[in-house]
Amino acid sequence: MKLYDCKMAPNPRRVRIFIAEKGLQIPAVEVSIVDGENLKPEYLKVNPRGLLPVLELDDGTRLDETQAICRYLEETHPEPNLMGRTTLERAQIESWQRHMEFDGMTAVSEVVRNSIPAFSSRGLPGVTQPVAAIPALVERGTQSVKRFYDRLEQRLKESEYVGGNRFSIADITALCVVDVAKNRINLPIPADNKQTQRWYETVSARTSAKV
Repeated sequence: MKLYDCKMAPNPRRVRIFIAEKGLQIPAVEVSIVDGENLKPEYLKVNPRGLLPVLELDDGTRLDETQAICRYLEETHPEPNLMGRTTLERAQIESWQRHMEFDGMTAVSEVVRNSIPAFSSRGLPGVTQPVAAIPALVERGTQSVKRFYDRLEQRLKESEYVGGNRFSIADITALCVVDVAKNRINLPIPADNKQTQRWYETVSARTSAKV
């Protein structure tokens, strides 16, 4: 197998953390989104959508979409379990995983795509034709990130981890959202969000978080 990766992007990082948690060694091919390498003909032969990450299997089969890649790795390498053991736990983890994507990842992506000069004509990911960024969306995305933090804090008052009482894929997504918000768009966890601060310290200390 090999992973088409981009070190600066959160979705490929989600897969790298998942791989690290599984204890797997999968070689990576770096594709720079900032430099537009994902939109060049060579990479479009790998994924015509121009998106990352992509997992290429030994037989040449290619899987895109972060969740699908993680599902494949979960089912081919079941331990440690990251997506739920029982029917109910799987549903709960998937639900919170989707919350983290829609409430968090979408929000930080909106700010990044519409504020960073390198994306001024690439306001939508994976689109080969120019799409102008919309500066007004930065404020909307910023407000969405703040709502994400409020909802995450409420959840972590009820649960040790995002998906339940143990680390899961939902925590991986939430961690990547927080790191982008903190490091790329200057929206760190609010100081009053004590439970989120507690959780963030715990998950950031995991070896997998260093990838």
